Amino acid sequence: MEEKVTNVLLSGVGGQGTILASDILCSVFHEVGYDVKKSEVHGMAQRGGDVTTHFRFGKKVYSPLIKYGDVDFLISFELLEGLRYLNWVKKGGKVLLNAQEVFPPAVNLGKMKYPGEVAGTFKKFFKGNAFIIDGLAIAITCGDARAVNIVSLGAFSNFFKIEDEVWERNLLLHLPEKVHQLNLHAFREGKKAI
Repeated sequence: MEEKVTNVLLSGVGGQGTILASDILCSVFHEVGYDVKKSEVHGMAQRGGDVTTHFRFGKKVYSPLIKYGDVDFLISFELLEGLRYLNWVKKGGKVLLNAQEVFPPAVNLGKMKYPGEVAGTFKKFFKGNAFIIDGLAIAITCGDARAVNIVSLGAFSNFFKIEDEVWERNLLLHLPEKVHQLNLHAFREGKKAI
């Protein structure tokens, strides 16, 4: 196990399962022997607002908070939420972005426009380190649009040499039995997405 602490920032909109995804990450990395810390910010989650989670793992982690500009991995479940945290990612960092647009109230009311070419911005800034998936389409194909977070975790699992059995076992620990098969399918399809 290397000494370095790895910083993962998760961002999304309320209801997308950002906090559940970070809980699963904590379980997975703890099981394989890392010290883990996390901190979450709910914001206006119940009204579709910004939700972020700082997740850190390493041999020894002293703080749950990630310094600005020190993110190794940004996982965003929504395009605009990813854009909001673009400058948090360090040089050489990786971005996993779900290509879903969830319009904020100001856009729905016609007071603002949703920015165009968000995915293109990430490709430009991060070159080969921007991974964009259509998590919503995959989740719907698996049977539930709410599984975007699990699809994204499946894709994210490709960056680490951790057995799928560990990911899947910890995934099931955090979900009710009635949705186990659907979410296992979503995880596996997400893994194929990148």
